[in-house]
Amino acid sequence: MRLLIIADTHVPARARTLPAEVWAEAEAADVVVHAGDWIELALLDELERRSKRVIGVYGNNDGPDLRARLPEVARADLDGLRLAVVHETGQAKGREARCAKEYPDTDVLVFGHSHIPWDTETGTGLRLLNPGSPTDRRRQPHHTYLTAVVDGGRLTEVELHTVTRGAS
Repeated sequence: MRLLIIADTHVPARARTLPAEVWAEAEAADVVVHAGDWIELALLDELERRSKRVIGVYGNNDGPDLRARLPEVARADLDGLRLAVVHETGQAKGREARCAKEYPDTDVLVFGHSHIPWDTETGTGLRLLNPGSPTDRRRQPHHTYLTAVVDGGRLTEVELHTVTRGAS
């Protein structure tokens, strides 16, 4: 099962739409995971139209229309992999211990908010992933997103991608 993992797209505030390569990944993926800060409902509608499955949450910049359709925390079983998605996890210091305590029955926690790519594992085996942002790099050198594969209840082939053409 192929995953596209994105967050902090901020469409249309930071870009009119997602970069073409991200749309191509969304169309090829079995599941698109979005960790919040969509900004407009139109992006959610378009992702749902062009993707097989979307698992998303709202972020701090998302208004009532997105909050009405998306949860603060999403959970899914992906072929035995226990996935949770949330927008914010708090400050980087102490993140692993805090998330291990808050998400004890989770294998992978996807989060956003910082626009900073993150890939660590807690002492309990919880994997923490932040894809950065494909449209708003802030102080990061590149726009980024993640792809991964779920195989036999395990997350494999996690790859951080740099957007090769800027968001439009």
